[in-house]
Amino acid sequence: MDGADRMHFRRMDEGSDADFAVLAGVHAENVAALPDLLMGMLTDLKADAKYPVDRCEHSLQAATRAWRDGRDEEYVVCALLHDIGESLGPFNHGDIVAAVLRPFVSEANQWMVEKHGIFQGYYFFHHLGMNRDAREEFRGHQWFDRTARFCELYDGPAFDPKGEILAVEYFEPMVRRVFAAPRQTLYTAFTDDEAAREPRSRTG
Repeated sequence: MDGADRMHFRRMDEGSDADFAVLAGVHAENVAALPDLLMGMLTDLKADAKYPVDRCEHSLQAATRAWRDGRDEEYVVCALLHDIGESLGPFNHGDIVAAVLRPFVSEANQWMVEKHGIFQGYYFFHHLGMNRDAREEFRGHQWFDRTARFCELYDGPAFDPKGEILAVEYFEPMVRRVFAAPRQTLYTAFTDDEAAREPRSRTG
């Protein structure tokens, strides 16, 4: 790597404008690579083959069900990616993927993804000696019904070997559009795209 393409400080408080211009470029490259990284994590879920369909197929089926039901692209992408945190956070996978999604999606969709694990528990926690009504902690929250419906209509039923499963390639353009620019971020110097903050309608 050419020396001009590197930052030269030993401590961040020694950095110059030129150094942080390099940092901005690195950040932009990482943002551009994010959709490919996430799609790779989705594909990696194929290793989880103990379910009636593997976890990748489950995610694709959940997204397919949401798309066929007329949900907008942002919602569908949330359905597609809702379980990609499983490998890194088997005890809190919803928190992990919600943190990744947060800059790019609405608060309603971010909360839905973050809490979907405990809401999905309504359908199976009692088989493990757990409280299936744990979701009642959130009863009265403005997005309680939204999250319950996500699990009822899309997440819960998406283990059907005979269910429709659209290919990964079908959803890839939607992922790229949702992750094209953040709706909310601390790093406002890197983006100022008003269009990115508009609701995502269906495309295609």
